Amino acid sequence: MVETVIDLIRHGEPIGGRRYRGHAIDDLLTEKGWSQMWRAVGDSPAWQQIISSPLQRCHAFAAALGEKHRINVSIEPRFKEVGFGAWEGLSHDEIKIDRAGEYQCFMNDPVHYRPQGAEALDDFIRRVSTAYHEVITRYQGQHCLIVTHAGVMRAIIAQIVHADPVGLYRIKISNGGITRIRHTETHGILECLNGKL
Repeated sequence: MVETVIDLIRHGEPIGGRRYRGHAIDDLLTEKGWSQMWRAVGDSPAWQQIISSPLQRCHAFAAALGEKHRINVSIEPRFKEVGFGAWEGLSHDEIKIDRAGEYQCFMNDPVHYRPQGAEALDDFIRRVSTAYHEVITRYQGQHCLIVTHAGVMRAIIAQIVHADPVGLYRIKISNGGITRIRHTETHGILECLNGKL
């Protein structure tokens, strides 16, 4: 039986602290953020391919990791974070306090209550899922790493376990956390969430 193993890693802590970045805010990683990611991947990764979001908080590490271990790195624009519209650049506390009503509606039903100008959640899930299926097909039988964002990882996990998109933001994804999905010819299995190798 042919198995394809996909590891997903969320970028480490970015400069600017905890805030909604979406794909308009392209912050670099802090020193702590780099450390979180290096610690997570270990010393002897077994990946044949690294695929990265184009945003710096992902791609800079993917490029450094690929160079260190001589692993090919490609950029997949569809793995960039979901667009948060008017919330981009604002801290989590600013949203929870200054826009408490908006925030509560969003957490209760992020499909129908989006920040003003935000990317529709269904569109986001569709773009991520399409890119993810292409990765599985292109690299069938291989072990790959996708360097990406919490939202992208939530969308992929929800698809694998057939979870309703309304619960997407109830999945905690840690900075530098690794999620592993093992695919057979018929289905994918979520093996690990927020782990380290």
